[in-house]
Amino acid sequence: MESNYHTLKRSDRQLLVITHLAQLLNYITGFGGLIVPLVIWITQKNSVEDMDVHGKAILNFQLSILIFSILSIPLIFAFGLGILTLILIGILAFVMPIINAVKASNGELPSYPLSLNLIS
Repeated sequence: MESNYHTLKRSDRQLLVITHLAQLLNYITGFGGLIVPLVIWITQKNSVEDMDVHGKAILNFQLSILIFSILSIPLIFAFGLGILTLILIGILAFVMPIINAVKASNGELPSYPLSLNLIS
């Protein structure tokens, strides 16, 4: 019976939780919420179980938030709808990483609403 230790993935729920919560860096630094999960995903996707699924979901969500924010800026001039959408985007971008971090700690797969499937 041969065993190739390079293909074995370790289970690391704490790293998955940290990856989800790293999105909240956007509220502290303004940009780290996309970069930090991207770096963690790229470096750990082959060695941590389910990191590829969680990383793709996080990046798709962050890119979707960015696209929706850019699209809502012109809507500010249309009866202030852009301000409402930016507020809703801000709430969604704060709450969903926390919910999915709890899911990751319980071993569940992430689910981000309104997330475009840009990275598959």
